[in-house]
Amino acid sequence: MTFDKTAPDRRSVLLGSAALAAGLFAPRHVGAAPDEVQAAVPVADAQDLHGLSVFGDLKYAKGFQAFSYVERTAPKGGRFAFSAPSWAFNQNPQTFNSFNTFILKGDAPPRMELCFASLMVRALDEPDAMYGLVAESVSVSDGGNTYSFRLRPEARFHDESRLTSEDVAFSLTTLKEKGHPALRQALREVESVEAPDPLTVVVRFTGRQSRKAPLTIAGVPILSKAYYTRYDFGQTTLTPPLGSGPYKVGRHEVGRYVEYERVKTWWAADLPVSRGQFNFDVIRLEFFRDRQVDFEAFKKGVTTFREEFTSRTWATEYNFPAVEDGRVKREEIPDGRPSGAQGWFFNTRREKFSNPLIRQALGYCFDFEWSNQALFYGAYSRTQSIFQNSPMMAEGMPSDAQLALLEPFRARLSPAVFGPAITAPVSDGSGQDRRMLREADRLLREAGCTRKDGVMLLPSGEPLVFEILSNTTSFERVVLPMVTNLERLGIKATYRVVDPAQYQLRINTFDFDIVGRRFALSPTLGEEMRDLLGSVAARTEGSGNLAGIADPVVDALVEKALNATTREDMTVAAKALDRVLRAGHYWIPQWYKAVHTVAVWDRFGRPASPPTYDFVPETHWWSDPARAAAAGLE
Repeated sequence: MTFDKTAPDRRSVLLGSAALAAGLFAPRHVGAAPDEVQAAVPVADAQDLHGLSVFGDLKYAKGFQAFSYVERTAPKGGRFAFSAPSWAFNQNPQTFNSFNTFILKGDAPPRMELCFASLMVRALDEPDAMYGLVAESVSVSDGGNTYSFRLRPEARFHDESRLTSEDVAFSLTTLKEKGHPALRQALREVESVEAPDPLTVVVRFTGRQSRKAPLTIAGVPILSKAYYTRYDFGQTTLTPPLGSGPYKVGRHEVGRYVEYERVKTWWAADLPVSRGQFNFDVIRLEFFRDRQVDFEAFKKGVTTFREEFTSRTWATEYNFPAVEDGRVKREEIPDGRPSGAQGWFFNTRREKFSNPLIRQALGYCFDFEWSNQALFYGAYSRTQSIFQNSPMMAEGMPSDAQLALLEPFRARLSPAVFGPAITAPVSDGSGQDRRMLREADRLLREAGCTRKDGVMLLPSGEPLVFEILSNTTSFERVVLPMVTNLERLGIKATYRVVDPAQYQLRINTFDFDIVGRRFALSPTLGEEMRDLLGSVAARTEGSGNLAGIADPVVDALVEKALNATTREDMTVAAKALDRVLRAGHYWIPQWYKAVHTVAVWDRFGRPASPPTYDFVPETHWWSDPARAAAAGLE
């Protein structure tokens, strides 16, 4: 992820080809340690399932032929060139120096997960359902604590060696011990993995696992045990790994481009979960450190697909000849996913940001209304919630069901949690609303700050000074007006731009004051919630908990949401959690839009409509030579 443009790029928290799954536990008592939990809610035992979902509902029956959002008979061939709009783990959209994407070290190129198969894959038109890829079926026993996967005998790695249960067991245990922190967190409750025969892998959980934990392990990328006997999994490397997915690493130049080549003899190409997908012979990722250079490359046709995240560019710069003569098409495609939390995150590990009143006060210095009109051409709405654009967002007064979850913690919570859901302040749109600045000043004084010789002092007597970290100058025009407002209060803030590698290192080690990020969540809450909000993650380098949230109440409500037995209960718990987070003022919320703004060179075929819960044209579209010829592109 980057802090870039007029909207930070999207981050899908992915585990291989599946969204990170997580479960839900209740705390043993109100004062329990953050990682102390009860046993998971029992799951009904079942045999020979073709799919899994958290709440048991599956759209596709056994024997289905293909997902409904793909074109089953789409032709193969052609190229798809773009710069990455999303990424995960240690992936970096601006450069790369390693092809090991499942560890913390190094910078890997986005889409490395295309090179690996998993036991099961997501259906992107369902909130969380997964169907068999390497696994042809799964059986559940021991009250949901044991999952036995039956593997397909035809599964192969790219060197034609068999993919067996030993490889699956090796992958789960290795990723749990040595993988990226997000993976280690996701696999935490896996107690043991056994391979009783080459086609059977048995995964046993501790009994404390979440309802979504089985989906997590079903989506784990499968590594070759034989390959990683020769190579050290824990090290960065530019040797392309041995995979078993639809693509493999092809031509590449470090920091400039990487091509993923379609494996034309891929063993799984005609499975129901694969038909109509992975159609391009080459998926090429281009790397640019400058947004304008990236855009110029698209204008020249160096890249052929672009998801635009800069509202000014979208409103004023798509007037080049290829747009005017129809060779490039612009579209706004609905985005059905929760928009997630987007904003400037405070590092609360630092004393200066430990008081929520100070964090709240600083939020009054960002004039969204002015920015939206003056800079964004009215393209955005204000982000209010970590669950923005979803039913899990809290609104109005808490319901009785929400209060039932919140009341046990009343003594620990701000009274504001029990009132109307907190929303960001609304300015007069002038860019320097005196009323907003007066309220910020009042909150700072309430927090114990004082002003001396025009300088705002913390209760400790130290000046309130901080740095906003970024890896691009593109966001400067948004930040500097906020810096000016901070100066009016006697606060010195600077906007610091560092190179991509240093930026990622500082993010991983929490070496920042404030940083901008967007976290997009899945419609069924999963393991990512612990990584983003949990106390354990707050002290784990490389985790997504940038704000350093370490609150037993947040931990308890996360577990309530993850352990819900129905979607309705999960939604109620999420709304209660949302109220607590918003009262904590852990970030200055930014903005969102519920559409993908996309520009495309008119040379592709595509299904009639994209799936609701993701947008991945590189895997669902196809090359259409006739269309390209009609547009004068061939």
